[in-house]
Amino acid sequence: MSAVSRAPQRSNRATGVCDTGARAARVRPPRARASRRAALTAGAAVAALLLTACGSGGTSGGGGNTNFVTGTDGISTAAKGERAAAPELSGKTLEGEHLDVADFQGKVVVLNMWGSWCNPCRAEAKYFAKVSKDYADQDVQFVGINTRDSTTGAALAFEKDFGVTYPSLYDPTGKLMLRFEKGTLNPQAIPSTLILDRDGGIAARSLTALSEERLLKMLEPVLAEK
Repeated sequence: MSAVSRAPQRSNRATGVCDTGARAARVRPPRARASRRAALTAGAAVAALLLTACGSGGTSGGGGNTNFVTGTDGISTAAKGERAAAPELSGKTLEGEHLDVADFQGKVVVLNMWGSWCNPCRAEAKYFAKVSKDYADQDVQFVGINTRDSTTGAALAFEKDFGVTYPSLYDPTGKLMLRFEKGTLNPQAIPSTLILDRDGGIAARSLTALSEERLLKMLEPVLAEK
């Protein structure tokens, strides 16, 4: 009897066939193994980032090299001159159009990470819709980053229900969120809201749903900067 025929068989329940030892011994090319490891690593990172989705969020202290402080209201801020730059954030919107957040440099940008499946996102949506319209002529641009919606249909329905008229980048796997440097005012929950100053620096962050009052508390000091 050959070595192959003596090898134990393993049942493959998914396909209803058996794998012989010879089949099991096939070795993936190094490039294939590396690609698979990279995909698994990226997937695990996204899952870890979004683990706190729709929770109460969290806060990071301003010690060490973080250069930001977190107030008792949960809003974290970084002083002008000590702000981390926002990463490159571009791609297709929910409507299929190209959008690059860098094109809004010179304006104060409100970045809101949300999903149609997220109840806290639904609670704050009407305030974002209102403030975005109230400040449309004051060099303020709202941009959403929609995540974990497997299709755009539910997200577009969400925007229609709450009167959201500003664009949202479609980021179903959370890759855009992972571009933010750790240890900075990076998004860590759904919802998260960031305020970018006119130079593209991250000036403020909230990791919980916002009322109109708390949203304006984040926005207005940055808008008043010269």
